[in-house]
Amino acid sequence: MMGLAAAAAPDSGLVLVLNAGSSSLKACLLDENGSRLWQGQRDCPMAEGAAPEPVLDNWLPAALAPWSEAIVLAGHRVVHGGASFTTPVRLEPTVLAALAELVPLAPLHNGPALRVMHWLTEQLPHLEQWACFDTAFHATLPPEAATYAIPADWRRQGLRRFGFHGLSHQHVAEVVAARFPQAAAAPPLRLISCHLGAGCSLCAIAAGRSVDTTMGFTPLEGLVMATRSGSVDPGLLLHQLRRGLSVEELDQALNGQSGLLALSELSGSMQELRAAAAAGHEGAQLAIAVFRHRLLREIGAMAASLGGVDVLAFTGGIGEHDEALRQEVVSALSWLSPFDVIVIAADEEQVIARACRRSAAAEAVSR
Repeated sequence: MMGLAAAAAPDSGLVLVLNAGSSSLKACLLDENGSRLWQGQRDCPMAEGAAPEPVLDNWLPAALAPWSEAIVLAGHRVVHGGASFTTPVRLEPTVLAALAELVPLAPLHNGPALRVMHWLTEQLPHLEQWACFDTAFHATLPPEAATYAIPADWRRQGLRRFGFHGLSHQHVAEVVAARFPQAAAAPPLRLISCHLGAGCSLCAIAAGRSVDTTMGFTPLEGLVMATRSGSVDPGLLLHQLRRGLSVEELDQALNGQSGLLALSELSGSMQELRAAAAAGHEGAQLAIAVFRHRLLREIGAMAASLGGVDVLAFTGGIGEHDEALRQEVVSALSWLSPFDVIVIAADEEQVIARACRRSAAAEAVSR
């Protein structure tokens, strides 16, 4: 059992940030200055049925022991907040119940996050916990960007574009605002944030607000990803269903057997594909070409939504480390007006920690 500095103010002490993904558990401790005192990660293939609780039991209490008395808040990354959660929210029974209802929208991520929340509540029942949502940054999408051209009764059910990777895109927006003083001027700075990793999405940002994005109702829409297909003609999916494919088989194929892995028939890792393509592997060459084509097409779409682009920012594992891809993309976009290109290290944990502190402090004042 970990200790707890229950009486500490939210603007001091340490924030524990927890990120439960479909295949891993990540955690870090940040102080009030944003410095990381500790971080760690454990593999836990929850998409394959693994339970996070034993991994947490055997890892976090011992790892956090040197700092446990200084932890004042915990912040959780939650992929899907639906239409209800557009700002950080303190976890309490009614919120946890509402989050449980959202699990079907992102089962590979929301389900594990909820289990981690319950585990931490059992470990530290008095520790204040907050949830931050990847969809929240996209709450500013205008109706024309968020609305699908589907039957009205479907729309009334809440079926719309939500967008994801919001915490990452928000971090990019904040870094760009700090680096480019003109970001606060009029007309607003036009930023395209490219989060490229195992999951990939773009966000068109004006004046620090999301105005368009590539992911939609789920994180499956948009760009080609490691094992996710990205956008596919819905008629193709109907065709496969009519041929006898089950919904579960279709889900597995689109989320886990598509993307770079399927195109290359080799790997979902861009780093591995680069090496294979250089050695003449045709599948790897095709995968990179399709990935690049879709990326360029969607960057063009984001530029159209913004009326141009002033800054193109790359983040995520591929975005940060694949210099060849960045050069290819920038060269192919020479038809656009001159723009700055920057690389920003992904740091969703910083965004979560800051948001939790601000929200907790504001709530404390209003009590």
